[in-house]
Amino acid sequence: MPKKAPYILRRPRPGDMGWVVKRHGEIYADEYGWNWEFEGLVAGVVSQFVRNFDPKRERCWIAELDGKPVGAVFCFKKTKTIAKLRMLFVDKEARGLGLGTRLVNECIAFARSKGYKKMTLWTESPLVAARRIYAAAGFRIVKRTSVRNFGKRVVSEIWDLDLHN
Repeated sequence: MPKKAPYILRRPRPGDMGWVVKRHGEIYADEYGWNWEFEGLVAGVVSQFVRNFDPKRERCWIAELDGKPVGAVFCFKKTKTIAKLRMLFVDKEARGLGLGTRLVNECIAFARSKGYKKMTLWTESPLVAARRIYAAAGFRIVKRTSVRNFGKRVVSEIWDLDLHN
């Protein structure tokens, strides 16, 4: 019998969107030294998701470990044929369980099931673990730009995945 994952993935509930914004701000400040501008960006993205939510074409997954939220990922509708993976993160306490990979795979499977032809995402060069997950899932870097974001000099990256495969 396959081993049961120690976590569950669920749809968001009241309070989860604020938690996503807060945890992003905390994690990225602690781990990467990013300033409050990043939390503001995440708040804007979450607000956009909630205000424009299309349940037939978009989804959010909240990961729970022992009843506590520990990660999330969002699938946005960018265009009729392009989905956008956004705001993937996993708390330190839940890393090493394959949760980041599972969240990304759920997002990709959802996008494929909705008929999207391509999935895109934006990330930054310091996010090594996430970038490794994206590469393993088949995403490829299509654009790199050196920028100053969130108080740090980084390389901003756009990655794409052909969903026909």
